Amino acid sequence: MMTTTLTKSDEPALAINGLTLEFPTYSGAVKALDNISIEVGKAEIIGIVGESGCGKSVTTMAATRLLPEGRYKITNGSVRLFGRDTLAMEEKQLQDVRGKLVSTIFQEPMNALNPTIRIGKQLTDTIQRHEKISLAEATKVARDILADMLIGEPERVMKAYPFELSGGMRQRVLIAMAFSCNPGLIIADEPTTALDVTVQAVILRLIQNRARRTGTSVVFISHNIAVVSQLCDRLYVMYAGRIVEKGITRQVLEAPQHPYTQALLRCLPERAEPKQELEAIPGTVPNLLHPPAGCFFEPRCKETTEKCKIQSPALLGSKTQQVACWQRETFTAAFHKGELQ
Repeated sequence: MMTTTLTKSDEPALAINGLTLEFPTYSGAVKALDNISIEVGKAEIIGIVGESGCGKSVTTMAATRLLPEGRYKITNGSVRLFGRDTLAMEEKQLQDVRGKLVSTIFQEPMNALNPTIRIGKQLTDTIQRHEKISLAEATKVARDILADMLIGEPERVMKAYPFELSGGMRQRVLIAMAFSCNPGLIIADEPTTALDVTVQAVILRLIQNRARRTGTSVVFISHNIAVVSQLCDRLYVMYAGRIVEKGITRQVLEAPQHPYTQALLRCLPERAEPKQELEAIPGTVPNLLHPPAGCFFEPRCKETTEKCKIQSPALLGSKTQQVACWQRETFTAAFHKGELQ
């Protein structure tokens, strides 16, 4: 049996290399992830963006083995967490790793906490599961980290049940729980989806400030490209189970090379004129049981060629920006001239 020493190494916090994953169905295999490679450096914040159904959450859930066993099949690739092969770990080892080396902030604060257990006990149970400290010490850690999340009267909150707290307050509790054991990596899966815009900004700043201060790496998943622009060092754009563009966040947003990235940016409300109808991307994400033969985005793209219909482009470019598109240079020039509407 392989043993796991729970210490952070000098390896990348997360290294996903060529991960390909299928969901078997009665109609055939659905290739949910196709040759996904993502690397998160130590103390780095990266973003993964794309529409619902593009594989963002599946990628991180596969990396941490949170998908139901027996319901999926990994056909290729590897996943290493601080140099450790998570795909080869047994369940007991994974339970030790989750919370200590990697923690997840889930997107539904209304459902992620146990409604029958007080907040304080949920926090102290998590802390004592991974740290060899007394209940009194765990209580102090929990109280301090709630205060660090700008929660007033942390003692009162610790005595409360989840249903007694607002959605924004519960989300802060989940962030506190994720950071409570000082993990090396936090996976934030659309943690602001259920919150209003004002609370969203506070939550994002809390995650960023805590991560920077503790040197924690963060994977931030979102369908909102504007949200990740405020938070992330590098950006991965996913479409239909593939990475279609990646690079330094500012470079990707200021000079997007893939038509899908450009379409996501054009959909931002702040880019629309007053009383102007908001833009939407026509069509839907393709059925991955029967995907297109060429570029997966081709059926929804306004500027395609015959090559786009028959051959899938590879992810190419520089160290700071890469894109999978046959016409990347043409699209980039047209985007800046305002010719792509």
